[in-house]
Amino acid sequence: MISRAVGVRAVAWLLLWEVAGFTSIAATAFSAAPTDTGIRATCSEIILRQEVLKDGFHRDLLIKVKFGESLEDLQTCRLLIKQYIPSGLFVDPYELASLRERNITEAVMVSENFNIEAPNYLSKESEVLIYARQDSQCIDCFQAFLPVHYRYHRPHSKDGETVIVVNNPDLLMYCDQEFPILKCWAQSEVAAPCALKSKDICQWNNMKYKPVYKNVTLQVPVGLTIHTSLVCSVTLLITILCSTLILVAVFKYGHFSL
Repeated sequence: MISRAVGVRAVAWLLLWEVAGFTSIAATAFSAAPTDTGIRATCSEIILRQEVLKDGFHRDLLIKVKFGESLEDLQTCRLLIKQYIPSGLFVDPYELASLRERNITEAVMVSENFNIEAPNYLSKESEVLIYARQDSQCIDCFQAFLPVHYRYHRPHSKDGETVIVVNNPDLLMYCDQEFPILKCWAQSEVAAPCALKSKDICQWNNMKYKPVYKNVTLQVPVGLTIHTSLVCSVTLLITILCSTLILVAVFKYGHFSL
């Protein structure tokens, strides 16, 4: 009888320990849930909108970034846009230098050995760093401006247009202090100049964002191969005619001395 009573007490103690352990685990899980929810609640989305302005062969690429957080908390942060320029477009580095002098935009070419005269089939993708500025019309927005130009394309046999796809850029952010938004959306670190005219290198956070458009597509008119003979013939005739008129004017009105 004594041994049976001892066995019953042992089983009872084991049951009590299991119940107590389960209760503490459940309590821990429920107490942690509000904390995780609170962290997620601070992770507001970053919205990026990319669009192309103007018509013709000379366009303006406009990038707008909207934060879900008040900029009062992000005043110590800087925003850098790493834009990839496809081979069908080019950015004129001399134009960028002029825009920087006039304080219109802060952008610099990353790619070296860049030829603005080369056609698209002899060109490669290039990279541009754009230091975004706060948008005066939106309290929690940044924007960046970049002029782009079409390259010459090969003529087509049937369709008189070709398509250029401009993918969304990399969005880099650097802050002097930590913010929840950095922990929410930072994916990796990228080394880049701290400022446009600075030689110091900072570790920027590559930010995850939600694009308004998957990418931007541009329709570029191109020549047709069936017009090659006609265009070459007309160009040659005009060149001969103009050269002849210049020679006639030189011999008729020119003054020659031996």
